[in-house]
Amino acid sequence: MDADWPLIGVRFALYATLSGLFGLSAFSLYGLKAGERADALALRPWLVGTGLLGLLFSGIALVLLAAAMAGAPAWPIDWEAIGMLLTGSATGTAWEARMVALIVAVIAALIAAGRTAPLGLVVLAAGIALATLAWTGHGAMDEGATGWVHLLADILHLLAAGAWVGALLGLTLLVVRPAARVDVAHLRLTHRALHGFGMVGTIVVGTIVVTGLVNGWLLVGASNLPRLPTSLYGQLLLAKLALFGAMLGLASLNRFRLTPAFERSVAARDHRAALGALRRSLAIEASCAVTILALVAWLGMLEPPATAM
Repeated sequence: MDADWPLIGVRFALYATLSGLFGLSAFSLYGLKAGERADALALRPWLVGTGLLGLLFSGIALVLLAAAMAGAPAWPIDWEAIGMLLTGSATGTAWEARMVALIVAVIAALIAAGRTAPLGLVVLAAGIALATLAWTGHGAMDEGATGWVHLLADILHLLAAGAWVGALLGLTLLVVRPAARVDVAHLRLTHRALHGFGMVGTIVVGTIVVTGLVNGWLLVGASNLPRLPTSLYGQLLLAKLALFGAMLGLASLNRFRLTPAFERSVAARDHRAALGALRRSLAIEASCAVTILALVAWLGMLEPPATAM
């Protein structure tokens, strides 16, 4: 069966934009103070932009998914198939909830200006929008108690991953600020944000690992582990796990070596080398995260080993 590359592409775009919206707004809430957010990250343009892109990609995804389910081309648009998808499936209900949540997030982002209460509303609405993606993948394929466990694990996995991706975006924006706009206050803010995410990151990683194990048990099963390298699904999953391991290594490097070195360099007023090392590490970590999102978008279109028996 040939891969549906347009649908895989728009799934990747949704994972990236909604993770960015949720994770960046959450990072701004716990990692920065109210008076710092707007200037440090150009927060409003990023949140409004990712929210609007989420709306656009959700619309495209609906058209492509309806066409795939009807076995018809995406153009001209099959409005009847779209109507059936929206009114007769949990996927359609999730899509409608996502659109409402994204509209709320964009409006709240427009008025937030770094203030805590509106930003908290962005986090909540973006989290709901990101969670709805669980209904477009394997998380909604089971029934009964197993189905609820799988769906909850998938939602928590999405939220934890989104928190990590968005934090990487926020940290990258802090460290790539033009040199002319970098002063001691910004450097100290950057260190505080790095240190703050180090503590939150422990919870994020733990959630990803636990929910990943649950999903792996339900989608792969222990008996299928030896055969993973022989299937496309298994190869992509192993590649995802390898990249996740690389991200863990880079995150540990950042937390235990590069961030303390950066703090010392700020105190010594010689931050360039330490800041450059942080930039390189975060760039590699972000590249791994983007690649993982692409693999997840592809994996969601493939039949997992546990259902192929």
